[in-house]
Amino acid sequence: MTSLLLALLASTRPAQAQGAYVRVSQAGYEAGQTPFRAYLMSTAAETEASFTVVNSQGATAYSGHVGALLGTWSHSQKVAYNVYALDFTVPGGDLYTIAVSGPVAAASPRFAVDGPNTLYSGLLLNTLFFYETERDGANFIANALRTAPGHLRDKNAHVYETPPLDSNDLIDNLPPTLPLVSAKLTNIDAAGGWWDAGDYLKYVETTSYTTALMQIGTRDFPNQMGARAPVNPPAPPGSVSYAGNSGPGAPASSDFTGEARFGVGWLMKMWNDKTQTLYYQVDNSQDWDYYGEGDPSSAAGNCGGTYATPYCLIAEYDIWTLPQAADNFDQPGDPRPCDPYTTFFICHRPVFVAGPRGSPVSPNLAGRLAADFALCYQLNRLANRSLANQCLKNAEDIFALADTSYPDPAPTVGSGTCGDCLLTITPFDGYPENVWEDDMELGATELYFALQSAAGPNDLPAELPHTNPMDYLRLAAQFARNYITNIYDAGYTDTLNLYDVSGLAHFELYRALDMAGDPTGLAVSRSKIRTQFLRQVDDAIAQAGTDAWGFGYQWSFGDTTSHGAGLSVMASEAYYLTHSKRYDTYSQRWLANILGANAWGSSFIVGDGSTFPNCIQHQVANLAGALDGTSGGTPVLWGAASEGPAGYASSGLVDGMILCPANGIDTFKKFNGNDGAFDPSQVTVYQDNMQSYSTTEPAIDLTSTSFLMWSWRLAEHPSF
Repeated sequence: MTSLLLALLASTRPAQAQGAYVRVSQAGYEAGQTPFRAYLMSTAAETEASFTVVNSQGATAYSGHVGALLGTWSHSQKVAYNVYALDFTVPGGDLYTIAVSGPVAAASPRFAVDGPNTLYSGLLLNTLFFYETERDGANFIANALRTAPGHLRDKNAHVYETPPLDSNDLIDNLPPTLPLVSAKLTNIDAAGGWWDAGDYLKYVETTSYTTALMQIGTRDFPNQMGARAPVNPPAPPGSVSYAGNSGPGAPASSDFTGEARFGVGWLMKMWNDKTQTLYYQVDNSQDWDYYGEGDPSSAAGNCGGTYATPYCLIAEYDIWTLPQAADNFDQPGDPRPCDPYTTFFICHRPVFVAGPRGSPVSPNLAGRLAADFALCYQLNRLANRSLANQCLKNAEDIFALADTSYPDPAPTVGSGTCGDCLLTITPFDGYPENVWEDDMELGATELYFALQSAAGPNDLPAELPHTNPMDYLRLAAQFARNYITNIYDAGYTDTLNLYDVSGLAHFELYRALDMAGDPTGLAVSRSKIRTQFLRQVDDAIAQAGTDAWGFGYQWSFGDTTSHGAGLSVMASEAYYLTHSKRYDTYSQRWLANILGANAWGSSFIVGDGSTFPNCIQHQVANLAGALDGTSGGTPVLWGAASEGPAGYASSGLVDGMILCPANGIDTFKKFNGNDGAFDPSQVTVYQDNMQSYSTTEPAIDLTSTSFLMWSWRLAEHPSF
């Protein structure tokens, strides 16, 4: 009945400019996993149309009629697209295109049908290229985009108190208080780590999440992300370029072992176990009241205000450079580089401390850091005992300091200082995380695995607070129970992403309970956590049923690429637990949604597929990379997952940016819209423009779910 009503609505719309487009998974389709699903979107009714699938030799491999009307995608009150299923079956080992014959003809981009190893191995290598390119400090990797290390002064970084912020997120230290207030601690080595996104800030918030997922990937998928990853995998058959062919410095395989250790190494600098001190951020993005261009603005230099001060300080977001420029940054008009009144904090990047030594730690960070360090122990226990032992001691110590007095969900603010919020970054609204019991569940579960992996109590480091793995399994079960009550039952749950790791934590806890023999007396049983996990996946499937594209997440909510990959991971986990084919199907379809099977016909991961972001908001990619990657231009920031479609497109320029697109034309504008009847409040926007950080900026956390997505599709099941 629903399909009939949609067809009637489509046939009665007023005349409009007609257009039709075929959307496919540009990552390709897994041979044998039939039927394959592509989509036809058309402003005309196409119920009587037919289509053919043509192979690389020009022969017809499949023909049939356009399938069911899946829904509508409305661009405006006058323009709406009908979305139809194109289901087909063709042999593997070839490249194909789809041609639609009907009221409005349409053709697809080229796509592959092949085995997972052919389709995905190179895409996983692309992802490693992204993280290697994001490296900061002396241990950078020279490649097609990087020629020099950056921020070497971080090795001797001064520590400051978290600054107060006004309602516009400007630093609000009133003179004679200095622009930043020293924490009166010894300088630390904050060098290394990954840049968070297109800027050069470094956060424990995002690095702890990324490192946890990366270590789980290397542990669970050693043949894909570990030491046994294939060397020189084939180039992705449907892509126009490939990181593996980018020249010196390109990864030879998708072995993430060294990269995961690089992430752990930086986190061990941010957590000083001897003094029980957490440093949570390197660099500052916010401008100043009084000392800069805030309100009031300084009267000095370029600030042009009225407040009498010799300062006109700038921050990270005020400049656009390659990373090597920062150590001796020279602003035109200044008397010298690293001028103490203007660019001092560009060269001498501040480190912000979480609190006094031994003070309680925000539970989101405590939980994820405990997971990071416990995973470090699991992975290095045999090969590097000293590192492993220190990691395990770190894990137990920081977990014990978690401040679990916060409500869950915790408070949030849209701007300014928030003393009651979880600790994320400065400013809080840059990463407004407010759910934390999932992080504690993950941390406790990985501590269980760590202690369980030891040969016995004598195999553990001395002076370890807990040596019984059941201590942590009991806590993990309790945090899971709390999450179900406080977050899921209350309607606050999310799918796997930075802000909610329950889609991974529940799966890990299920495996831990299974390893322990499903002990009684815990807050949740193996059966209970399995049911809960599947309920969360089924909720995403229910959401997919309301969307013309079958996506399990609202397109306009933001962080779309990360959520899509996270959904694919969760569906793969569900398939592993149940062997139900529908979960495997959704894993592939949600992957396809962020790789071209969407209204815009774009992949949202740079270099993956034939249409992907050319104009990402990323300093290195913008200044050292090609800005025409979809035309074959190289190098690009292969493997970088961008924000993807969102509720708005942002704009704004900084001196030094290379405009992209150069002509300013928004080629995707005509596809912006929403599912169903047009609703201006629900419109989703995708703009490939380097000014639009809301749609094109990549980040380490956004990309994290993609390497797990590729690994699950390649391996089908974890080795651990």
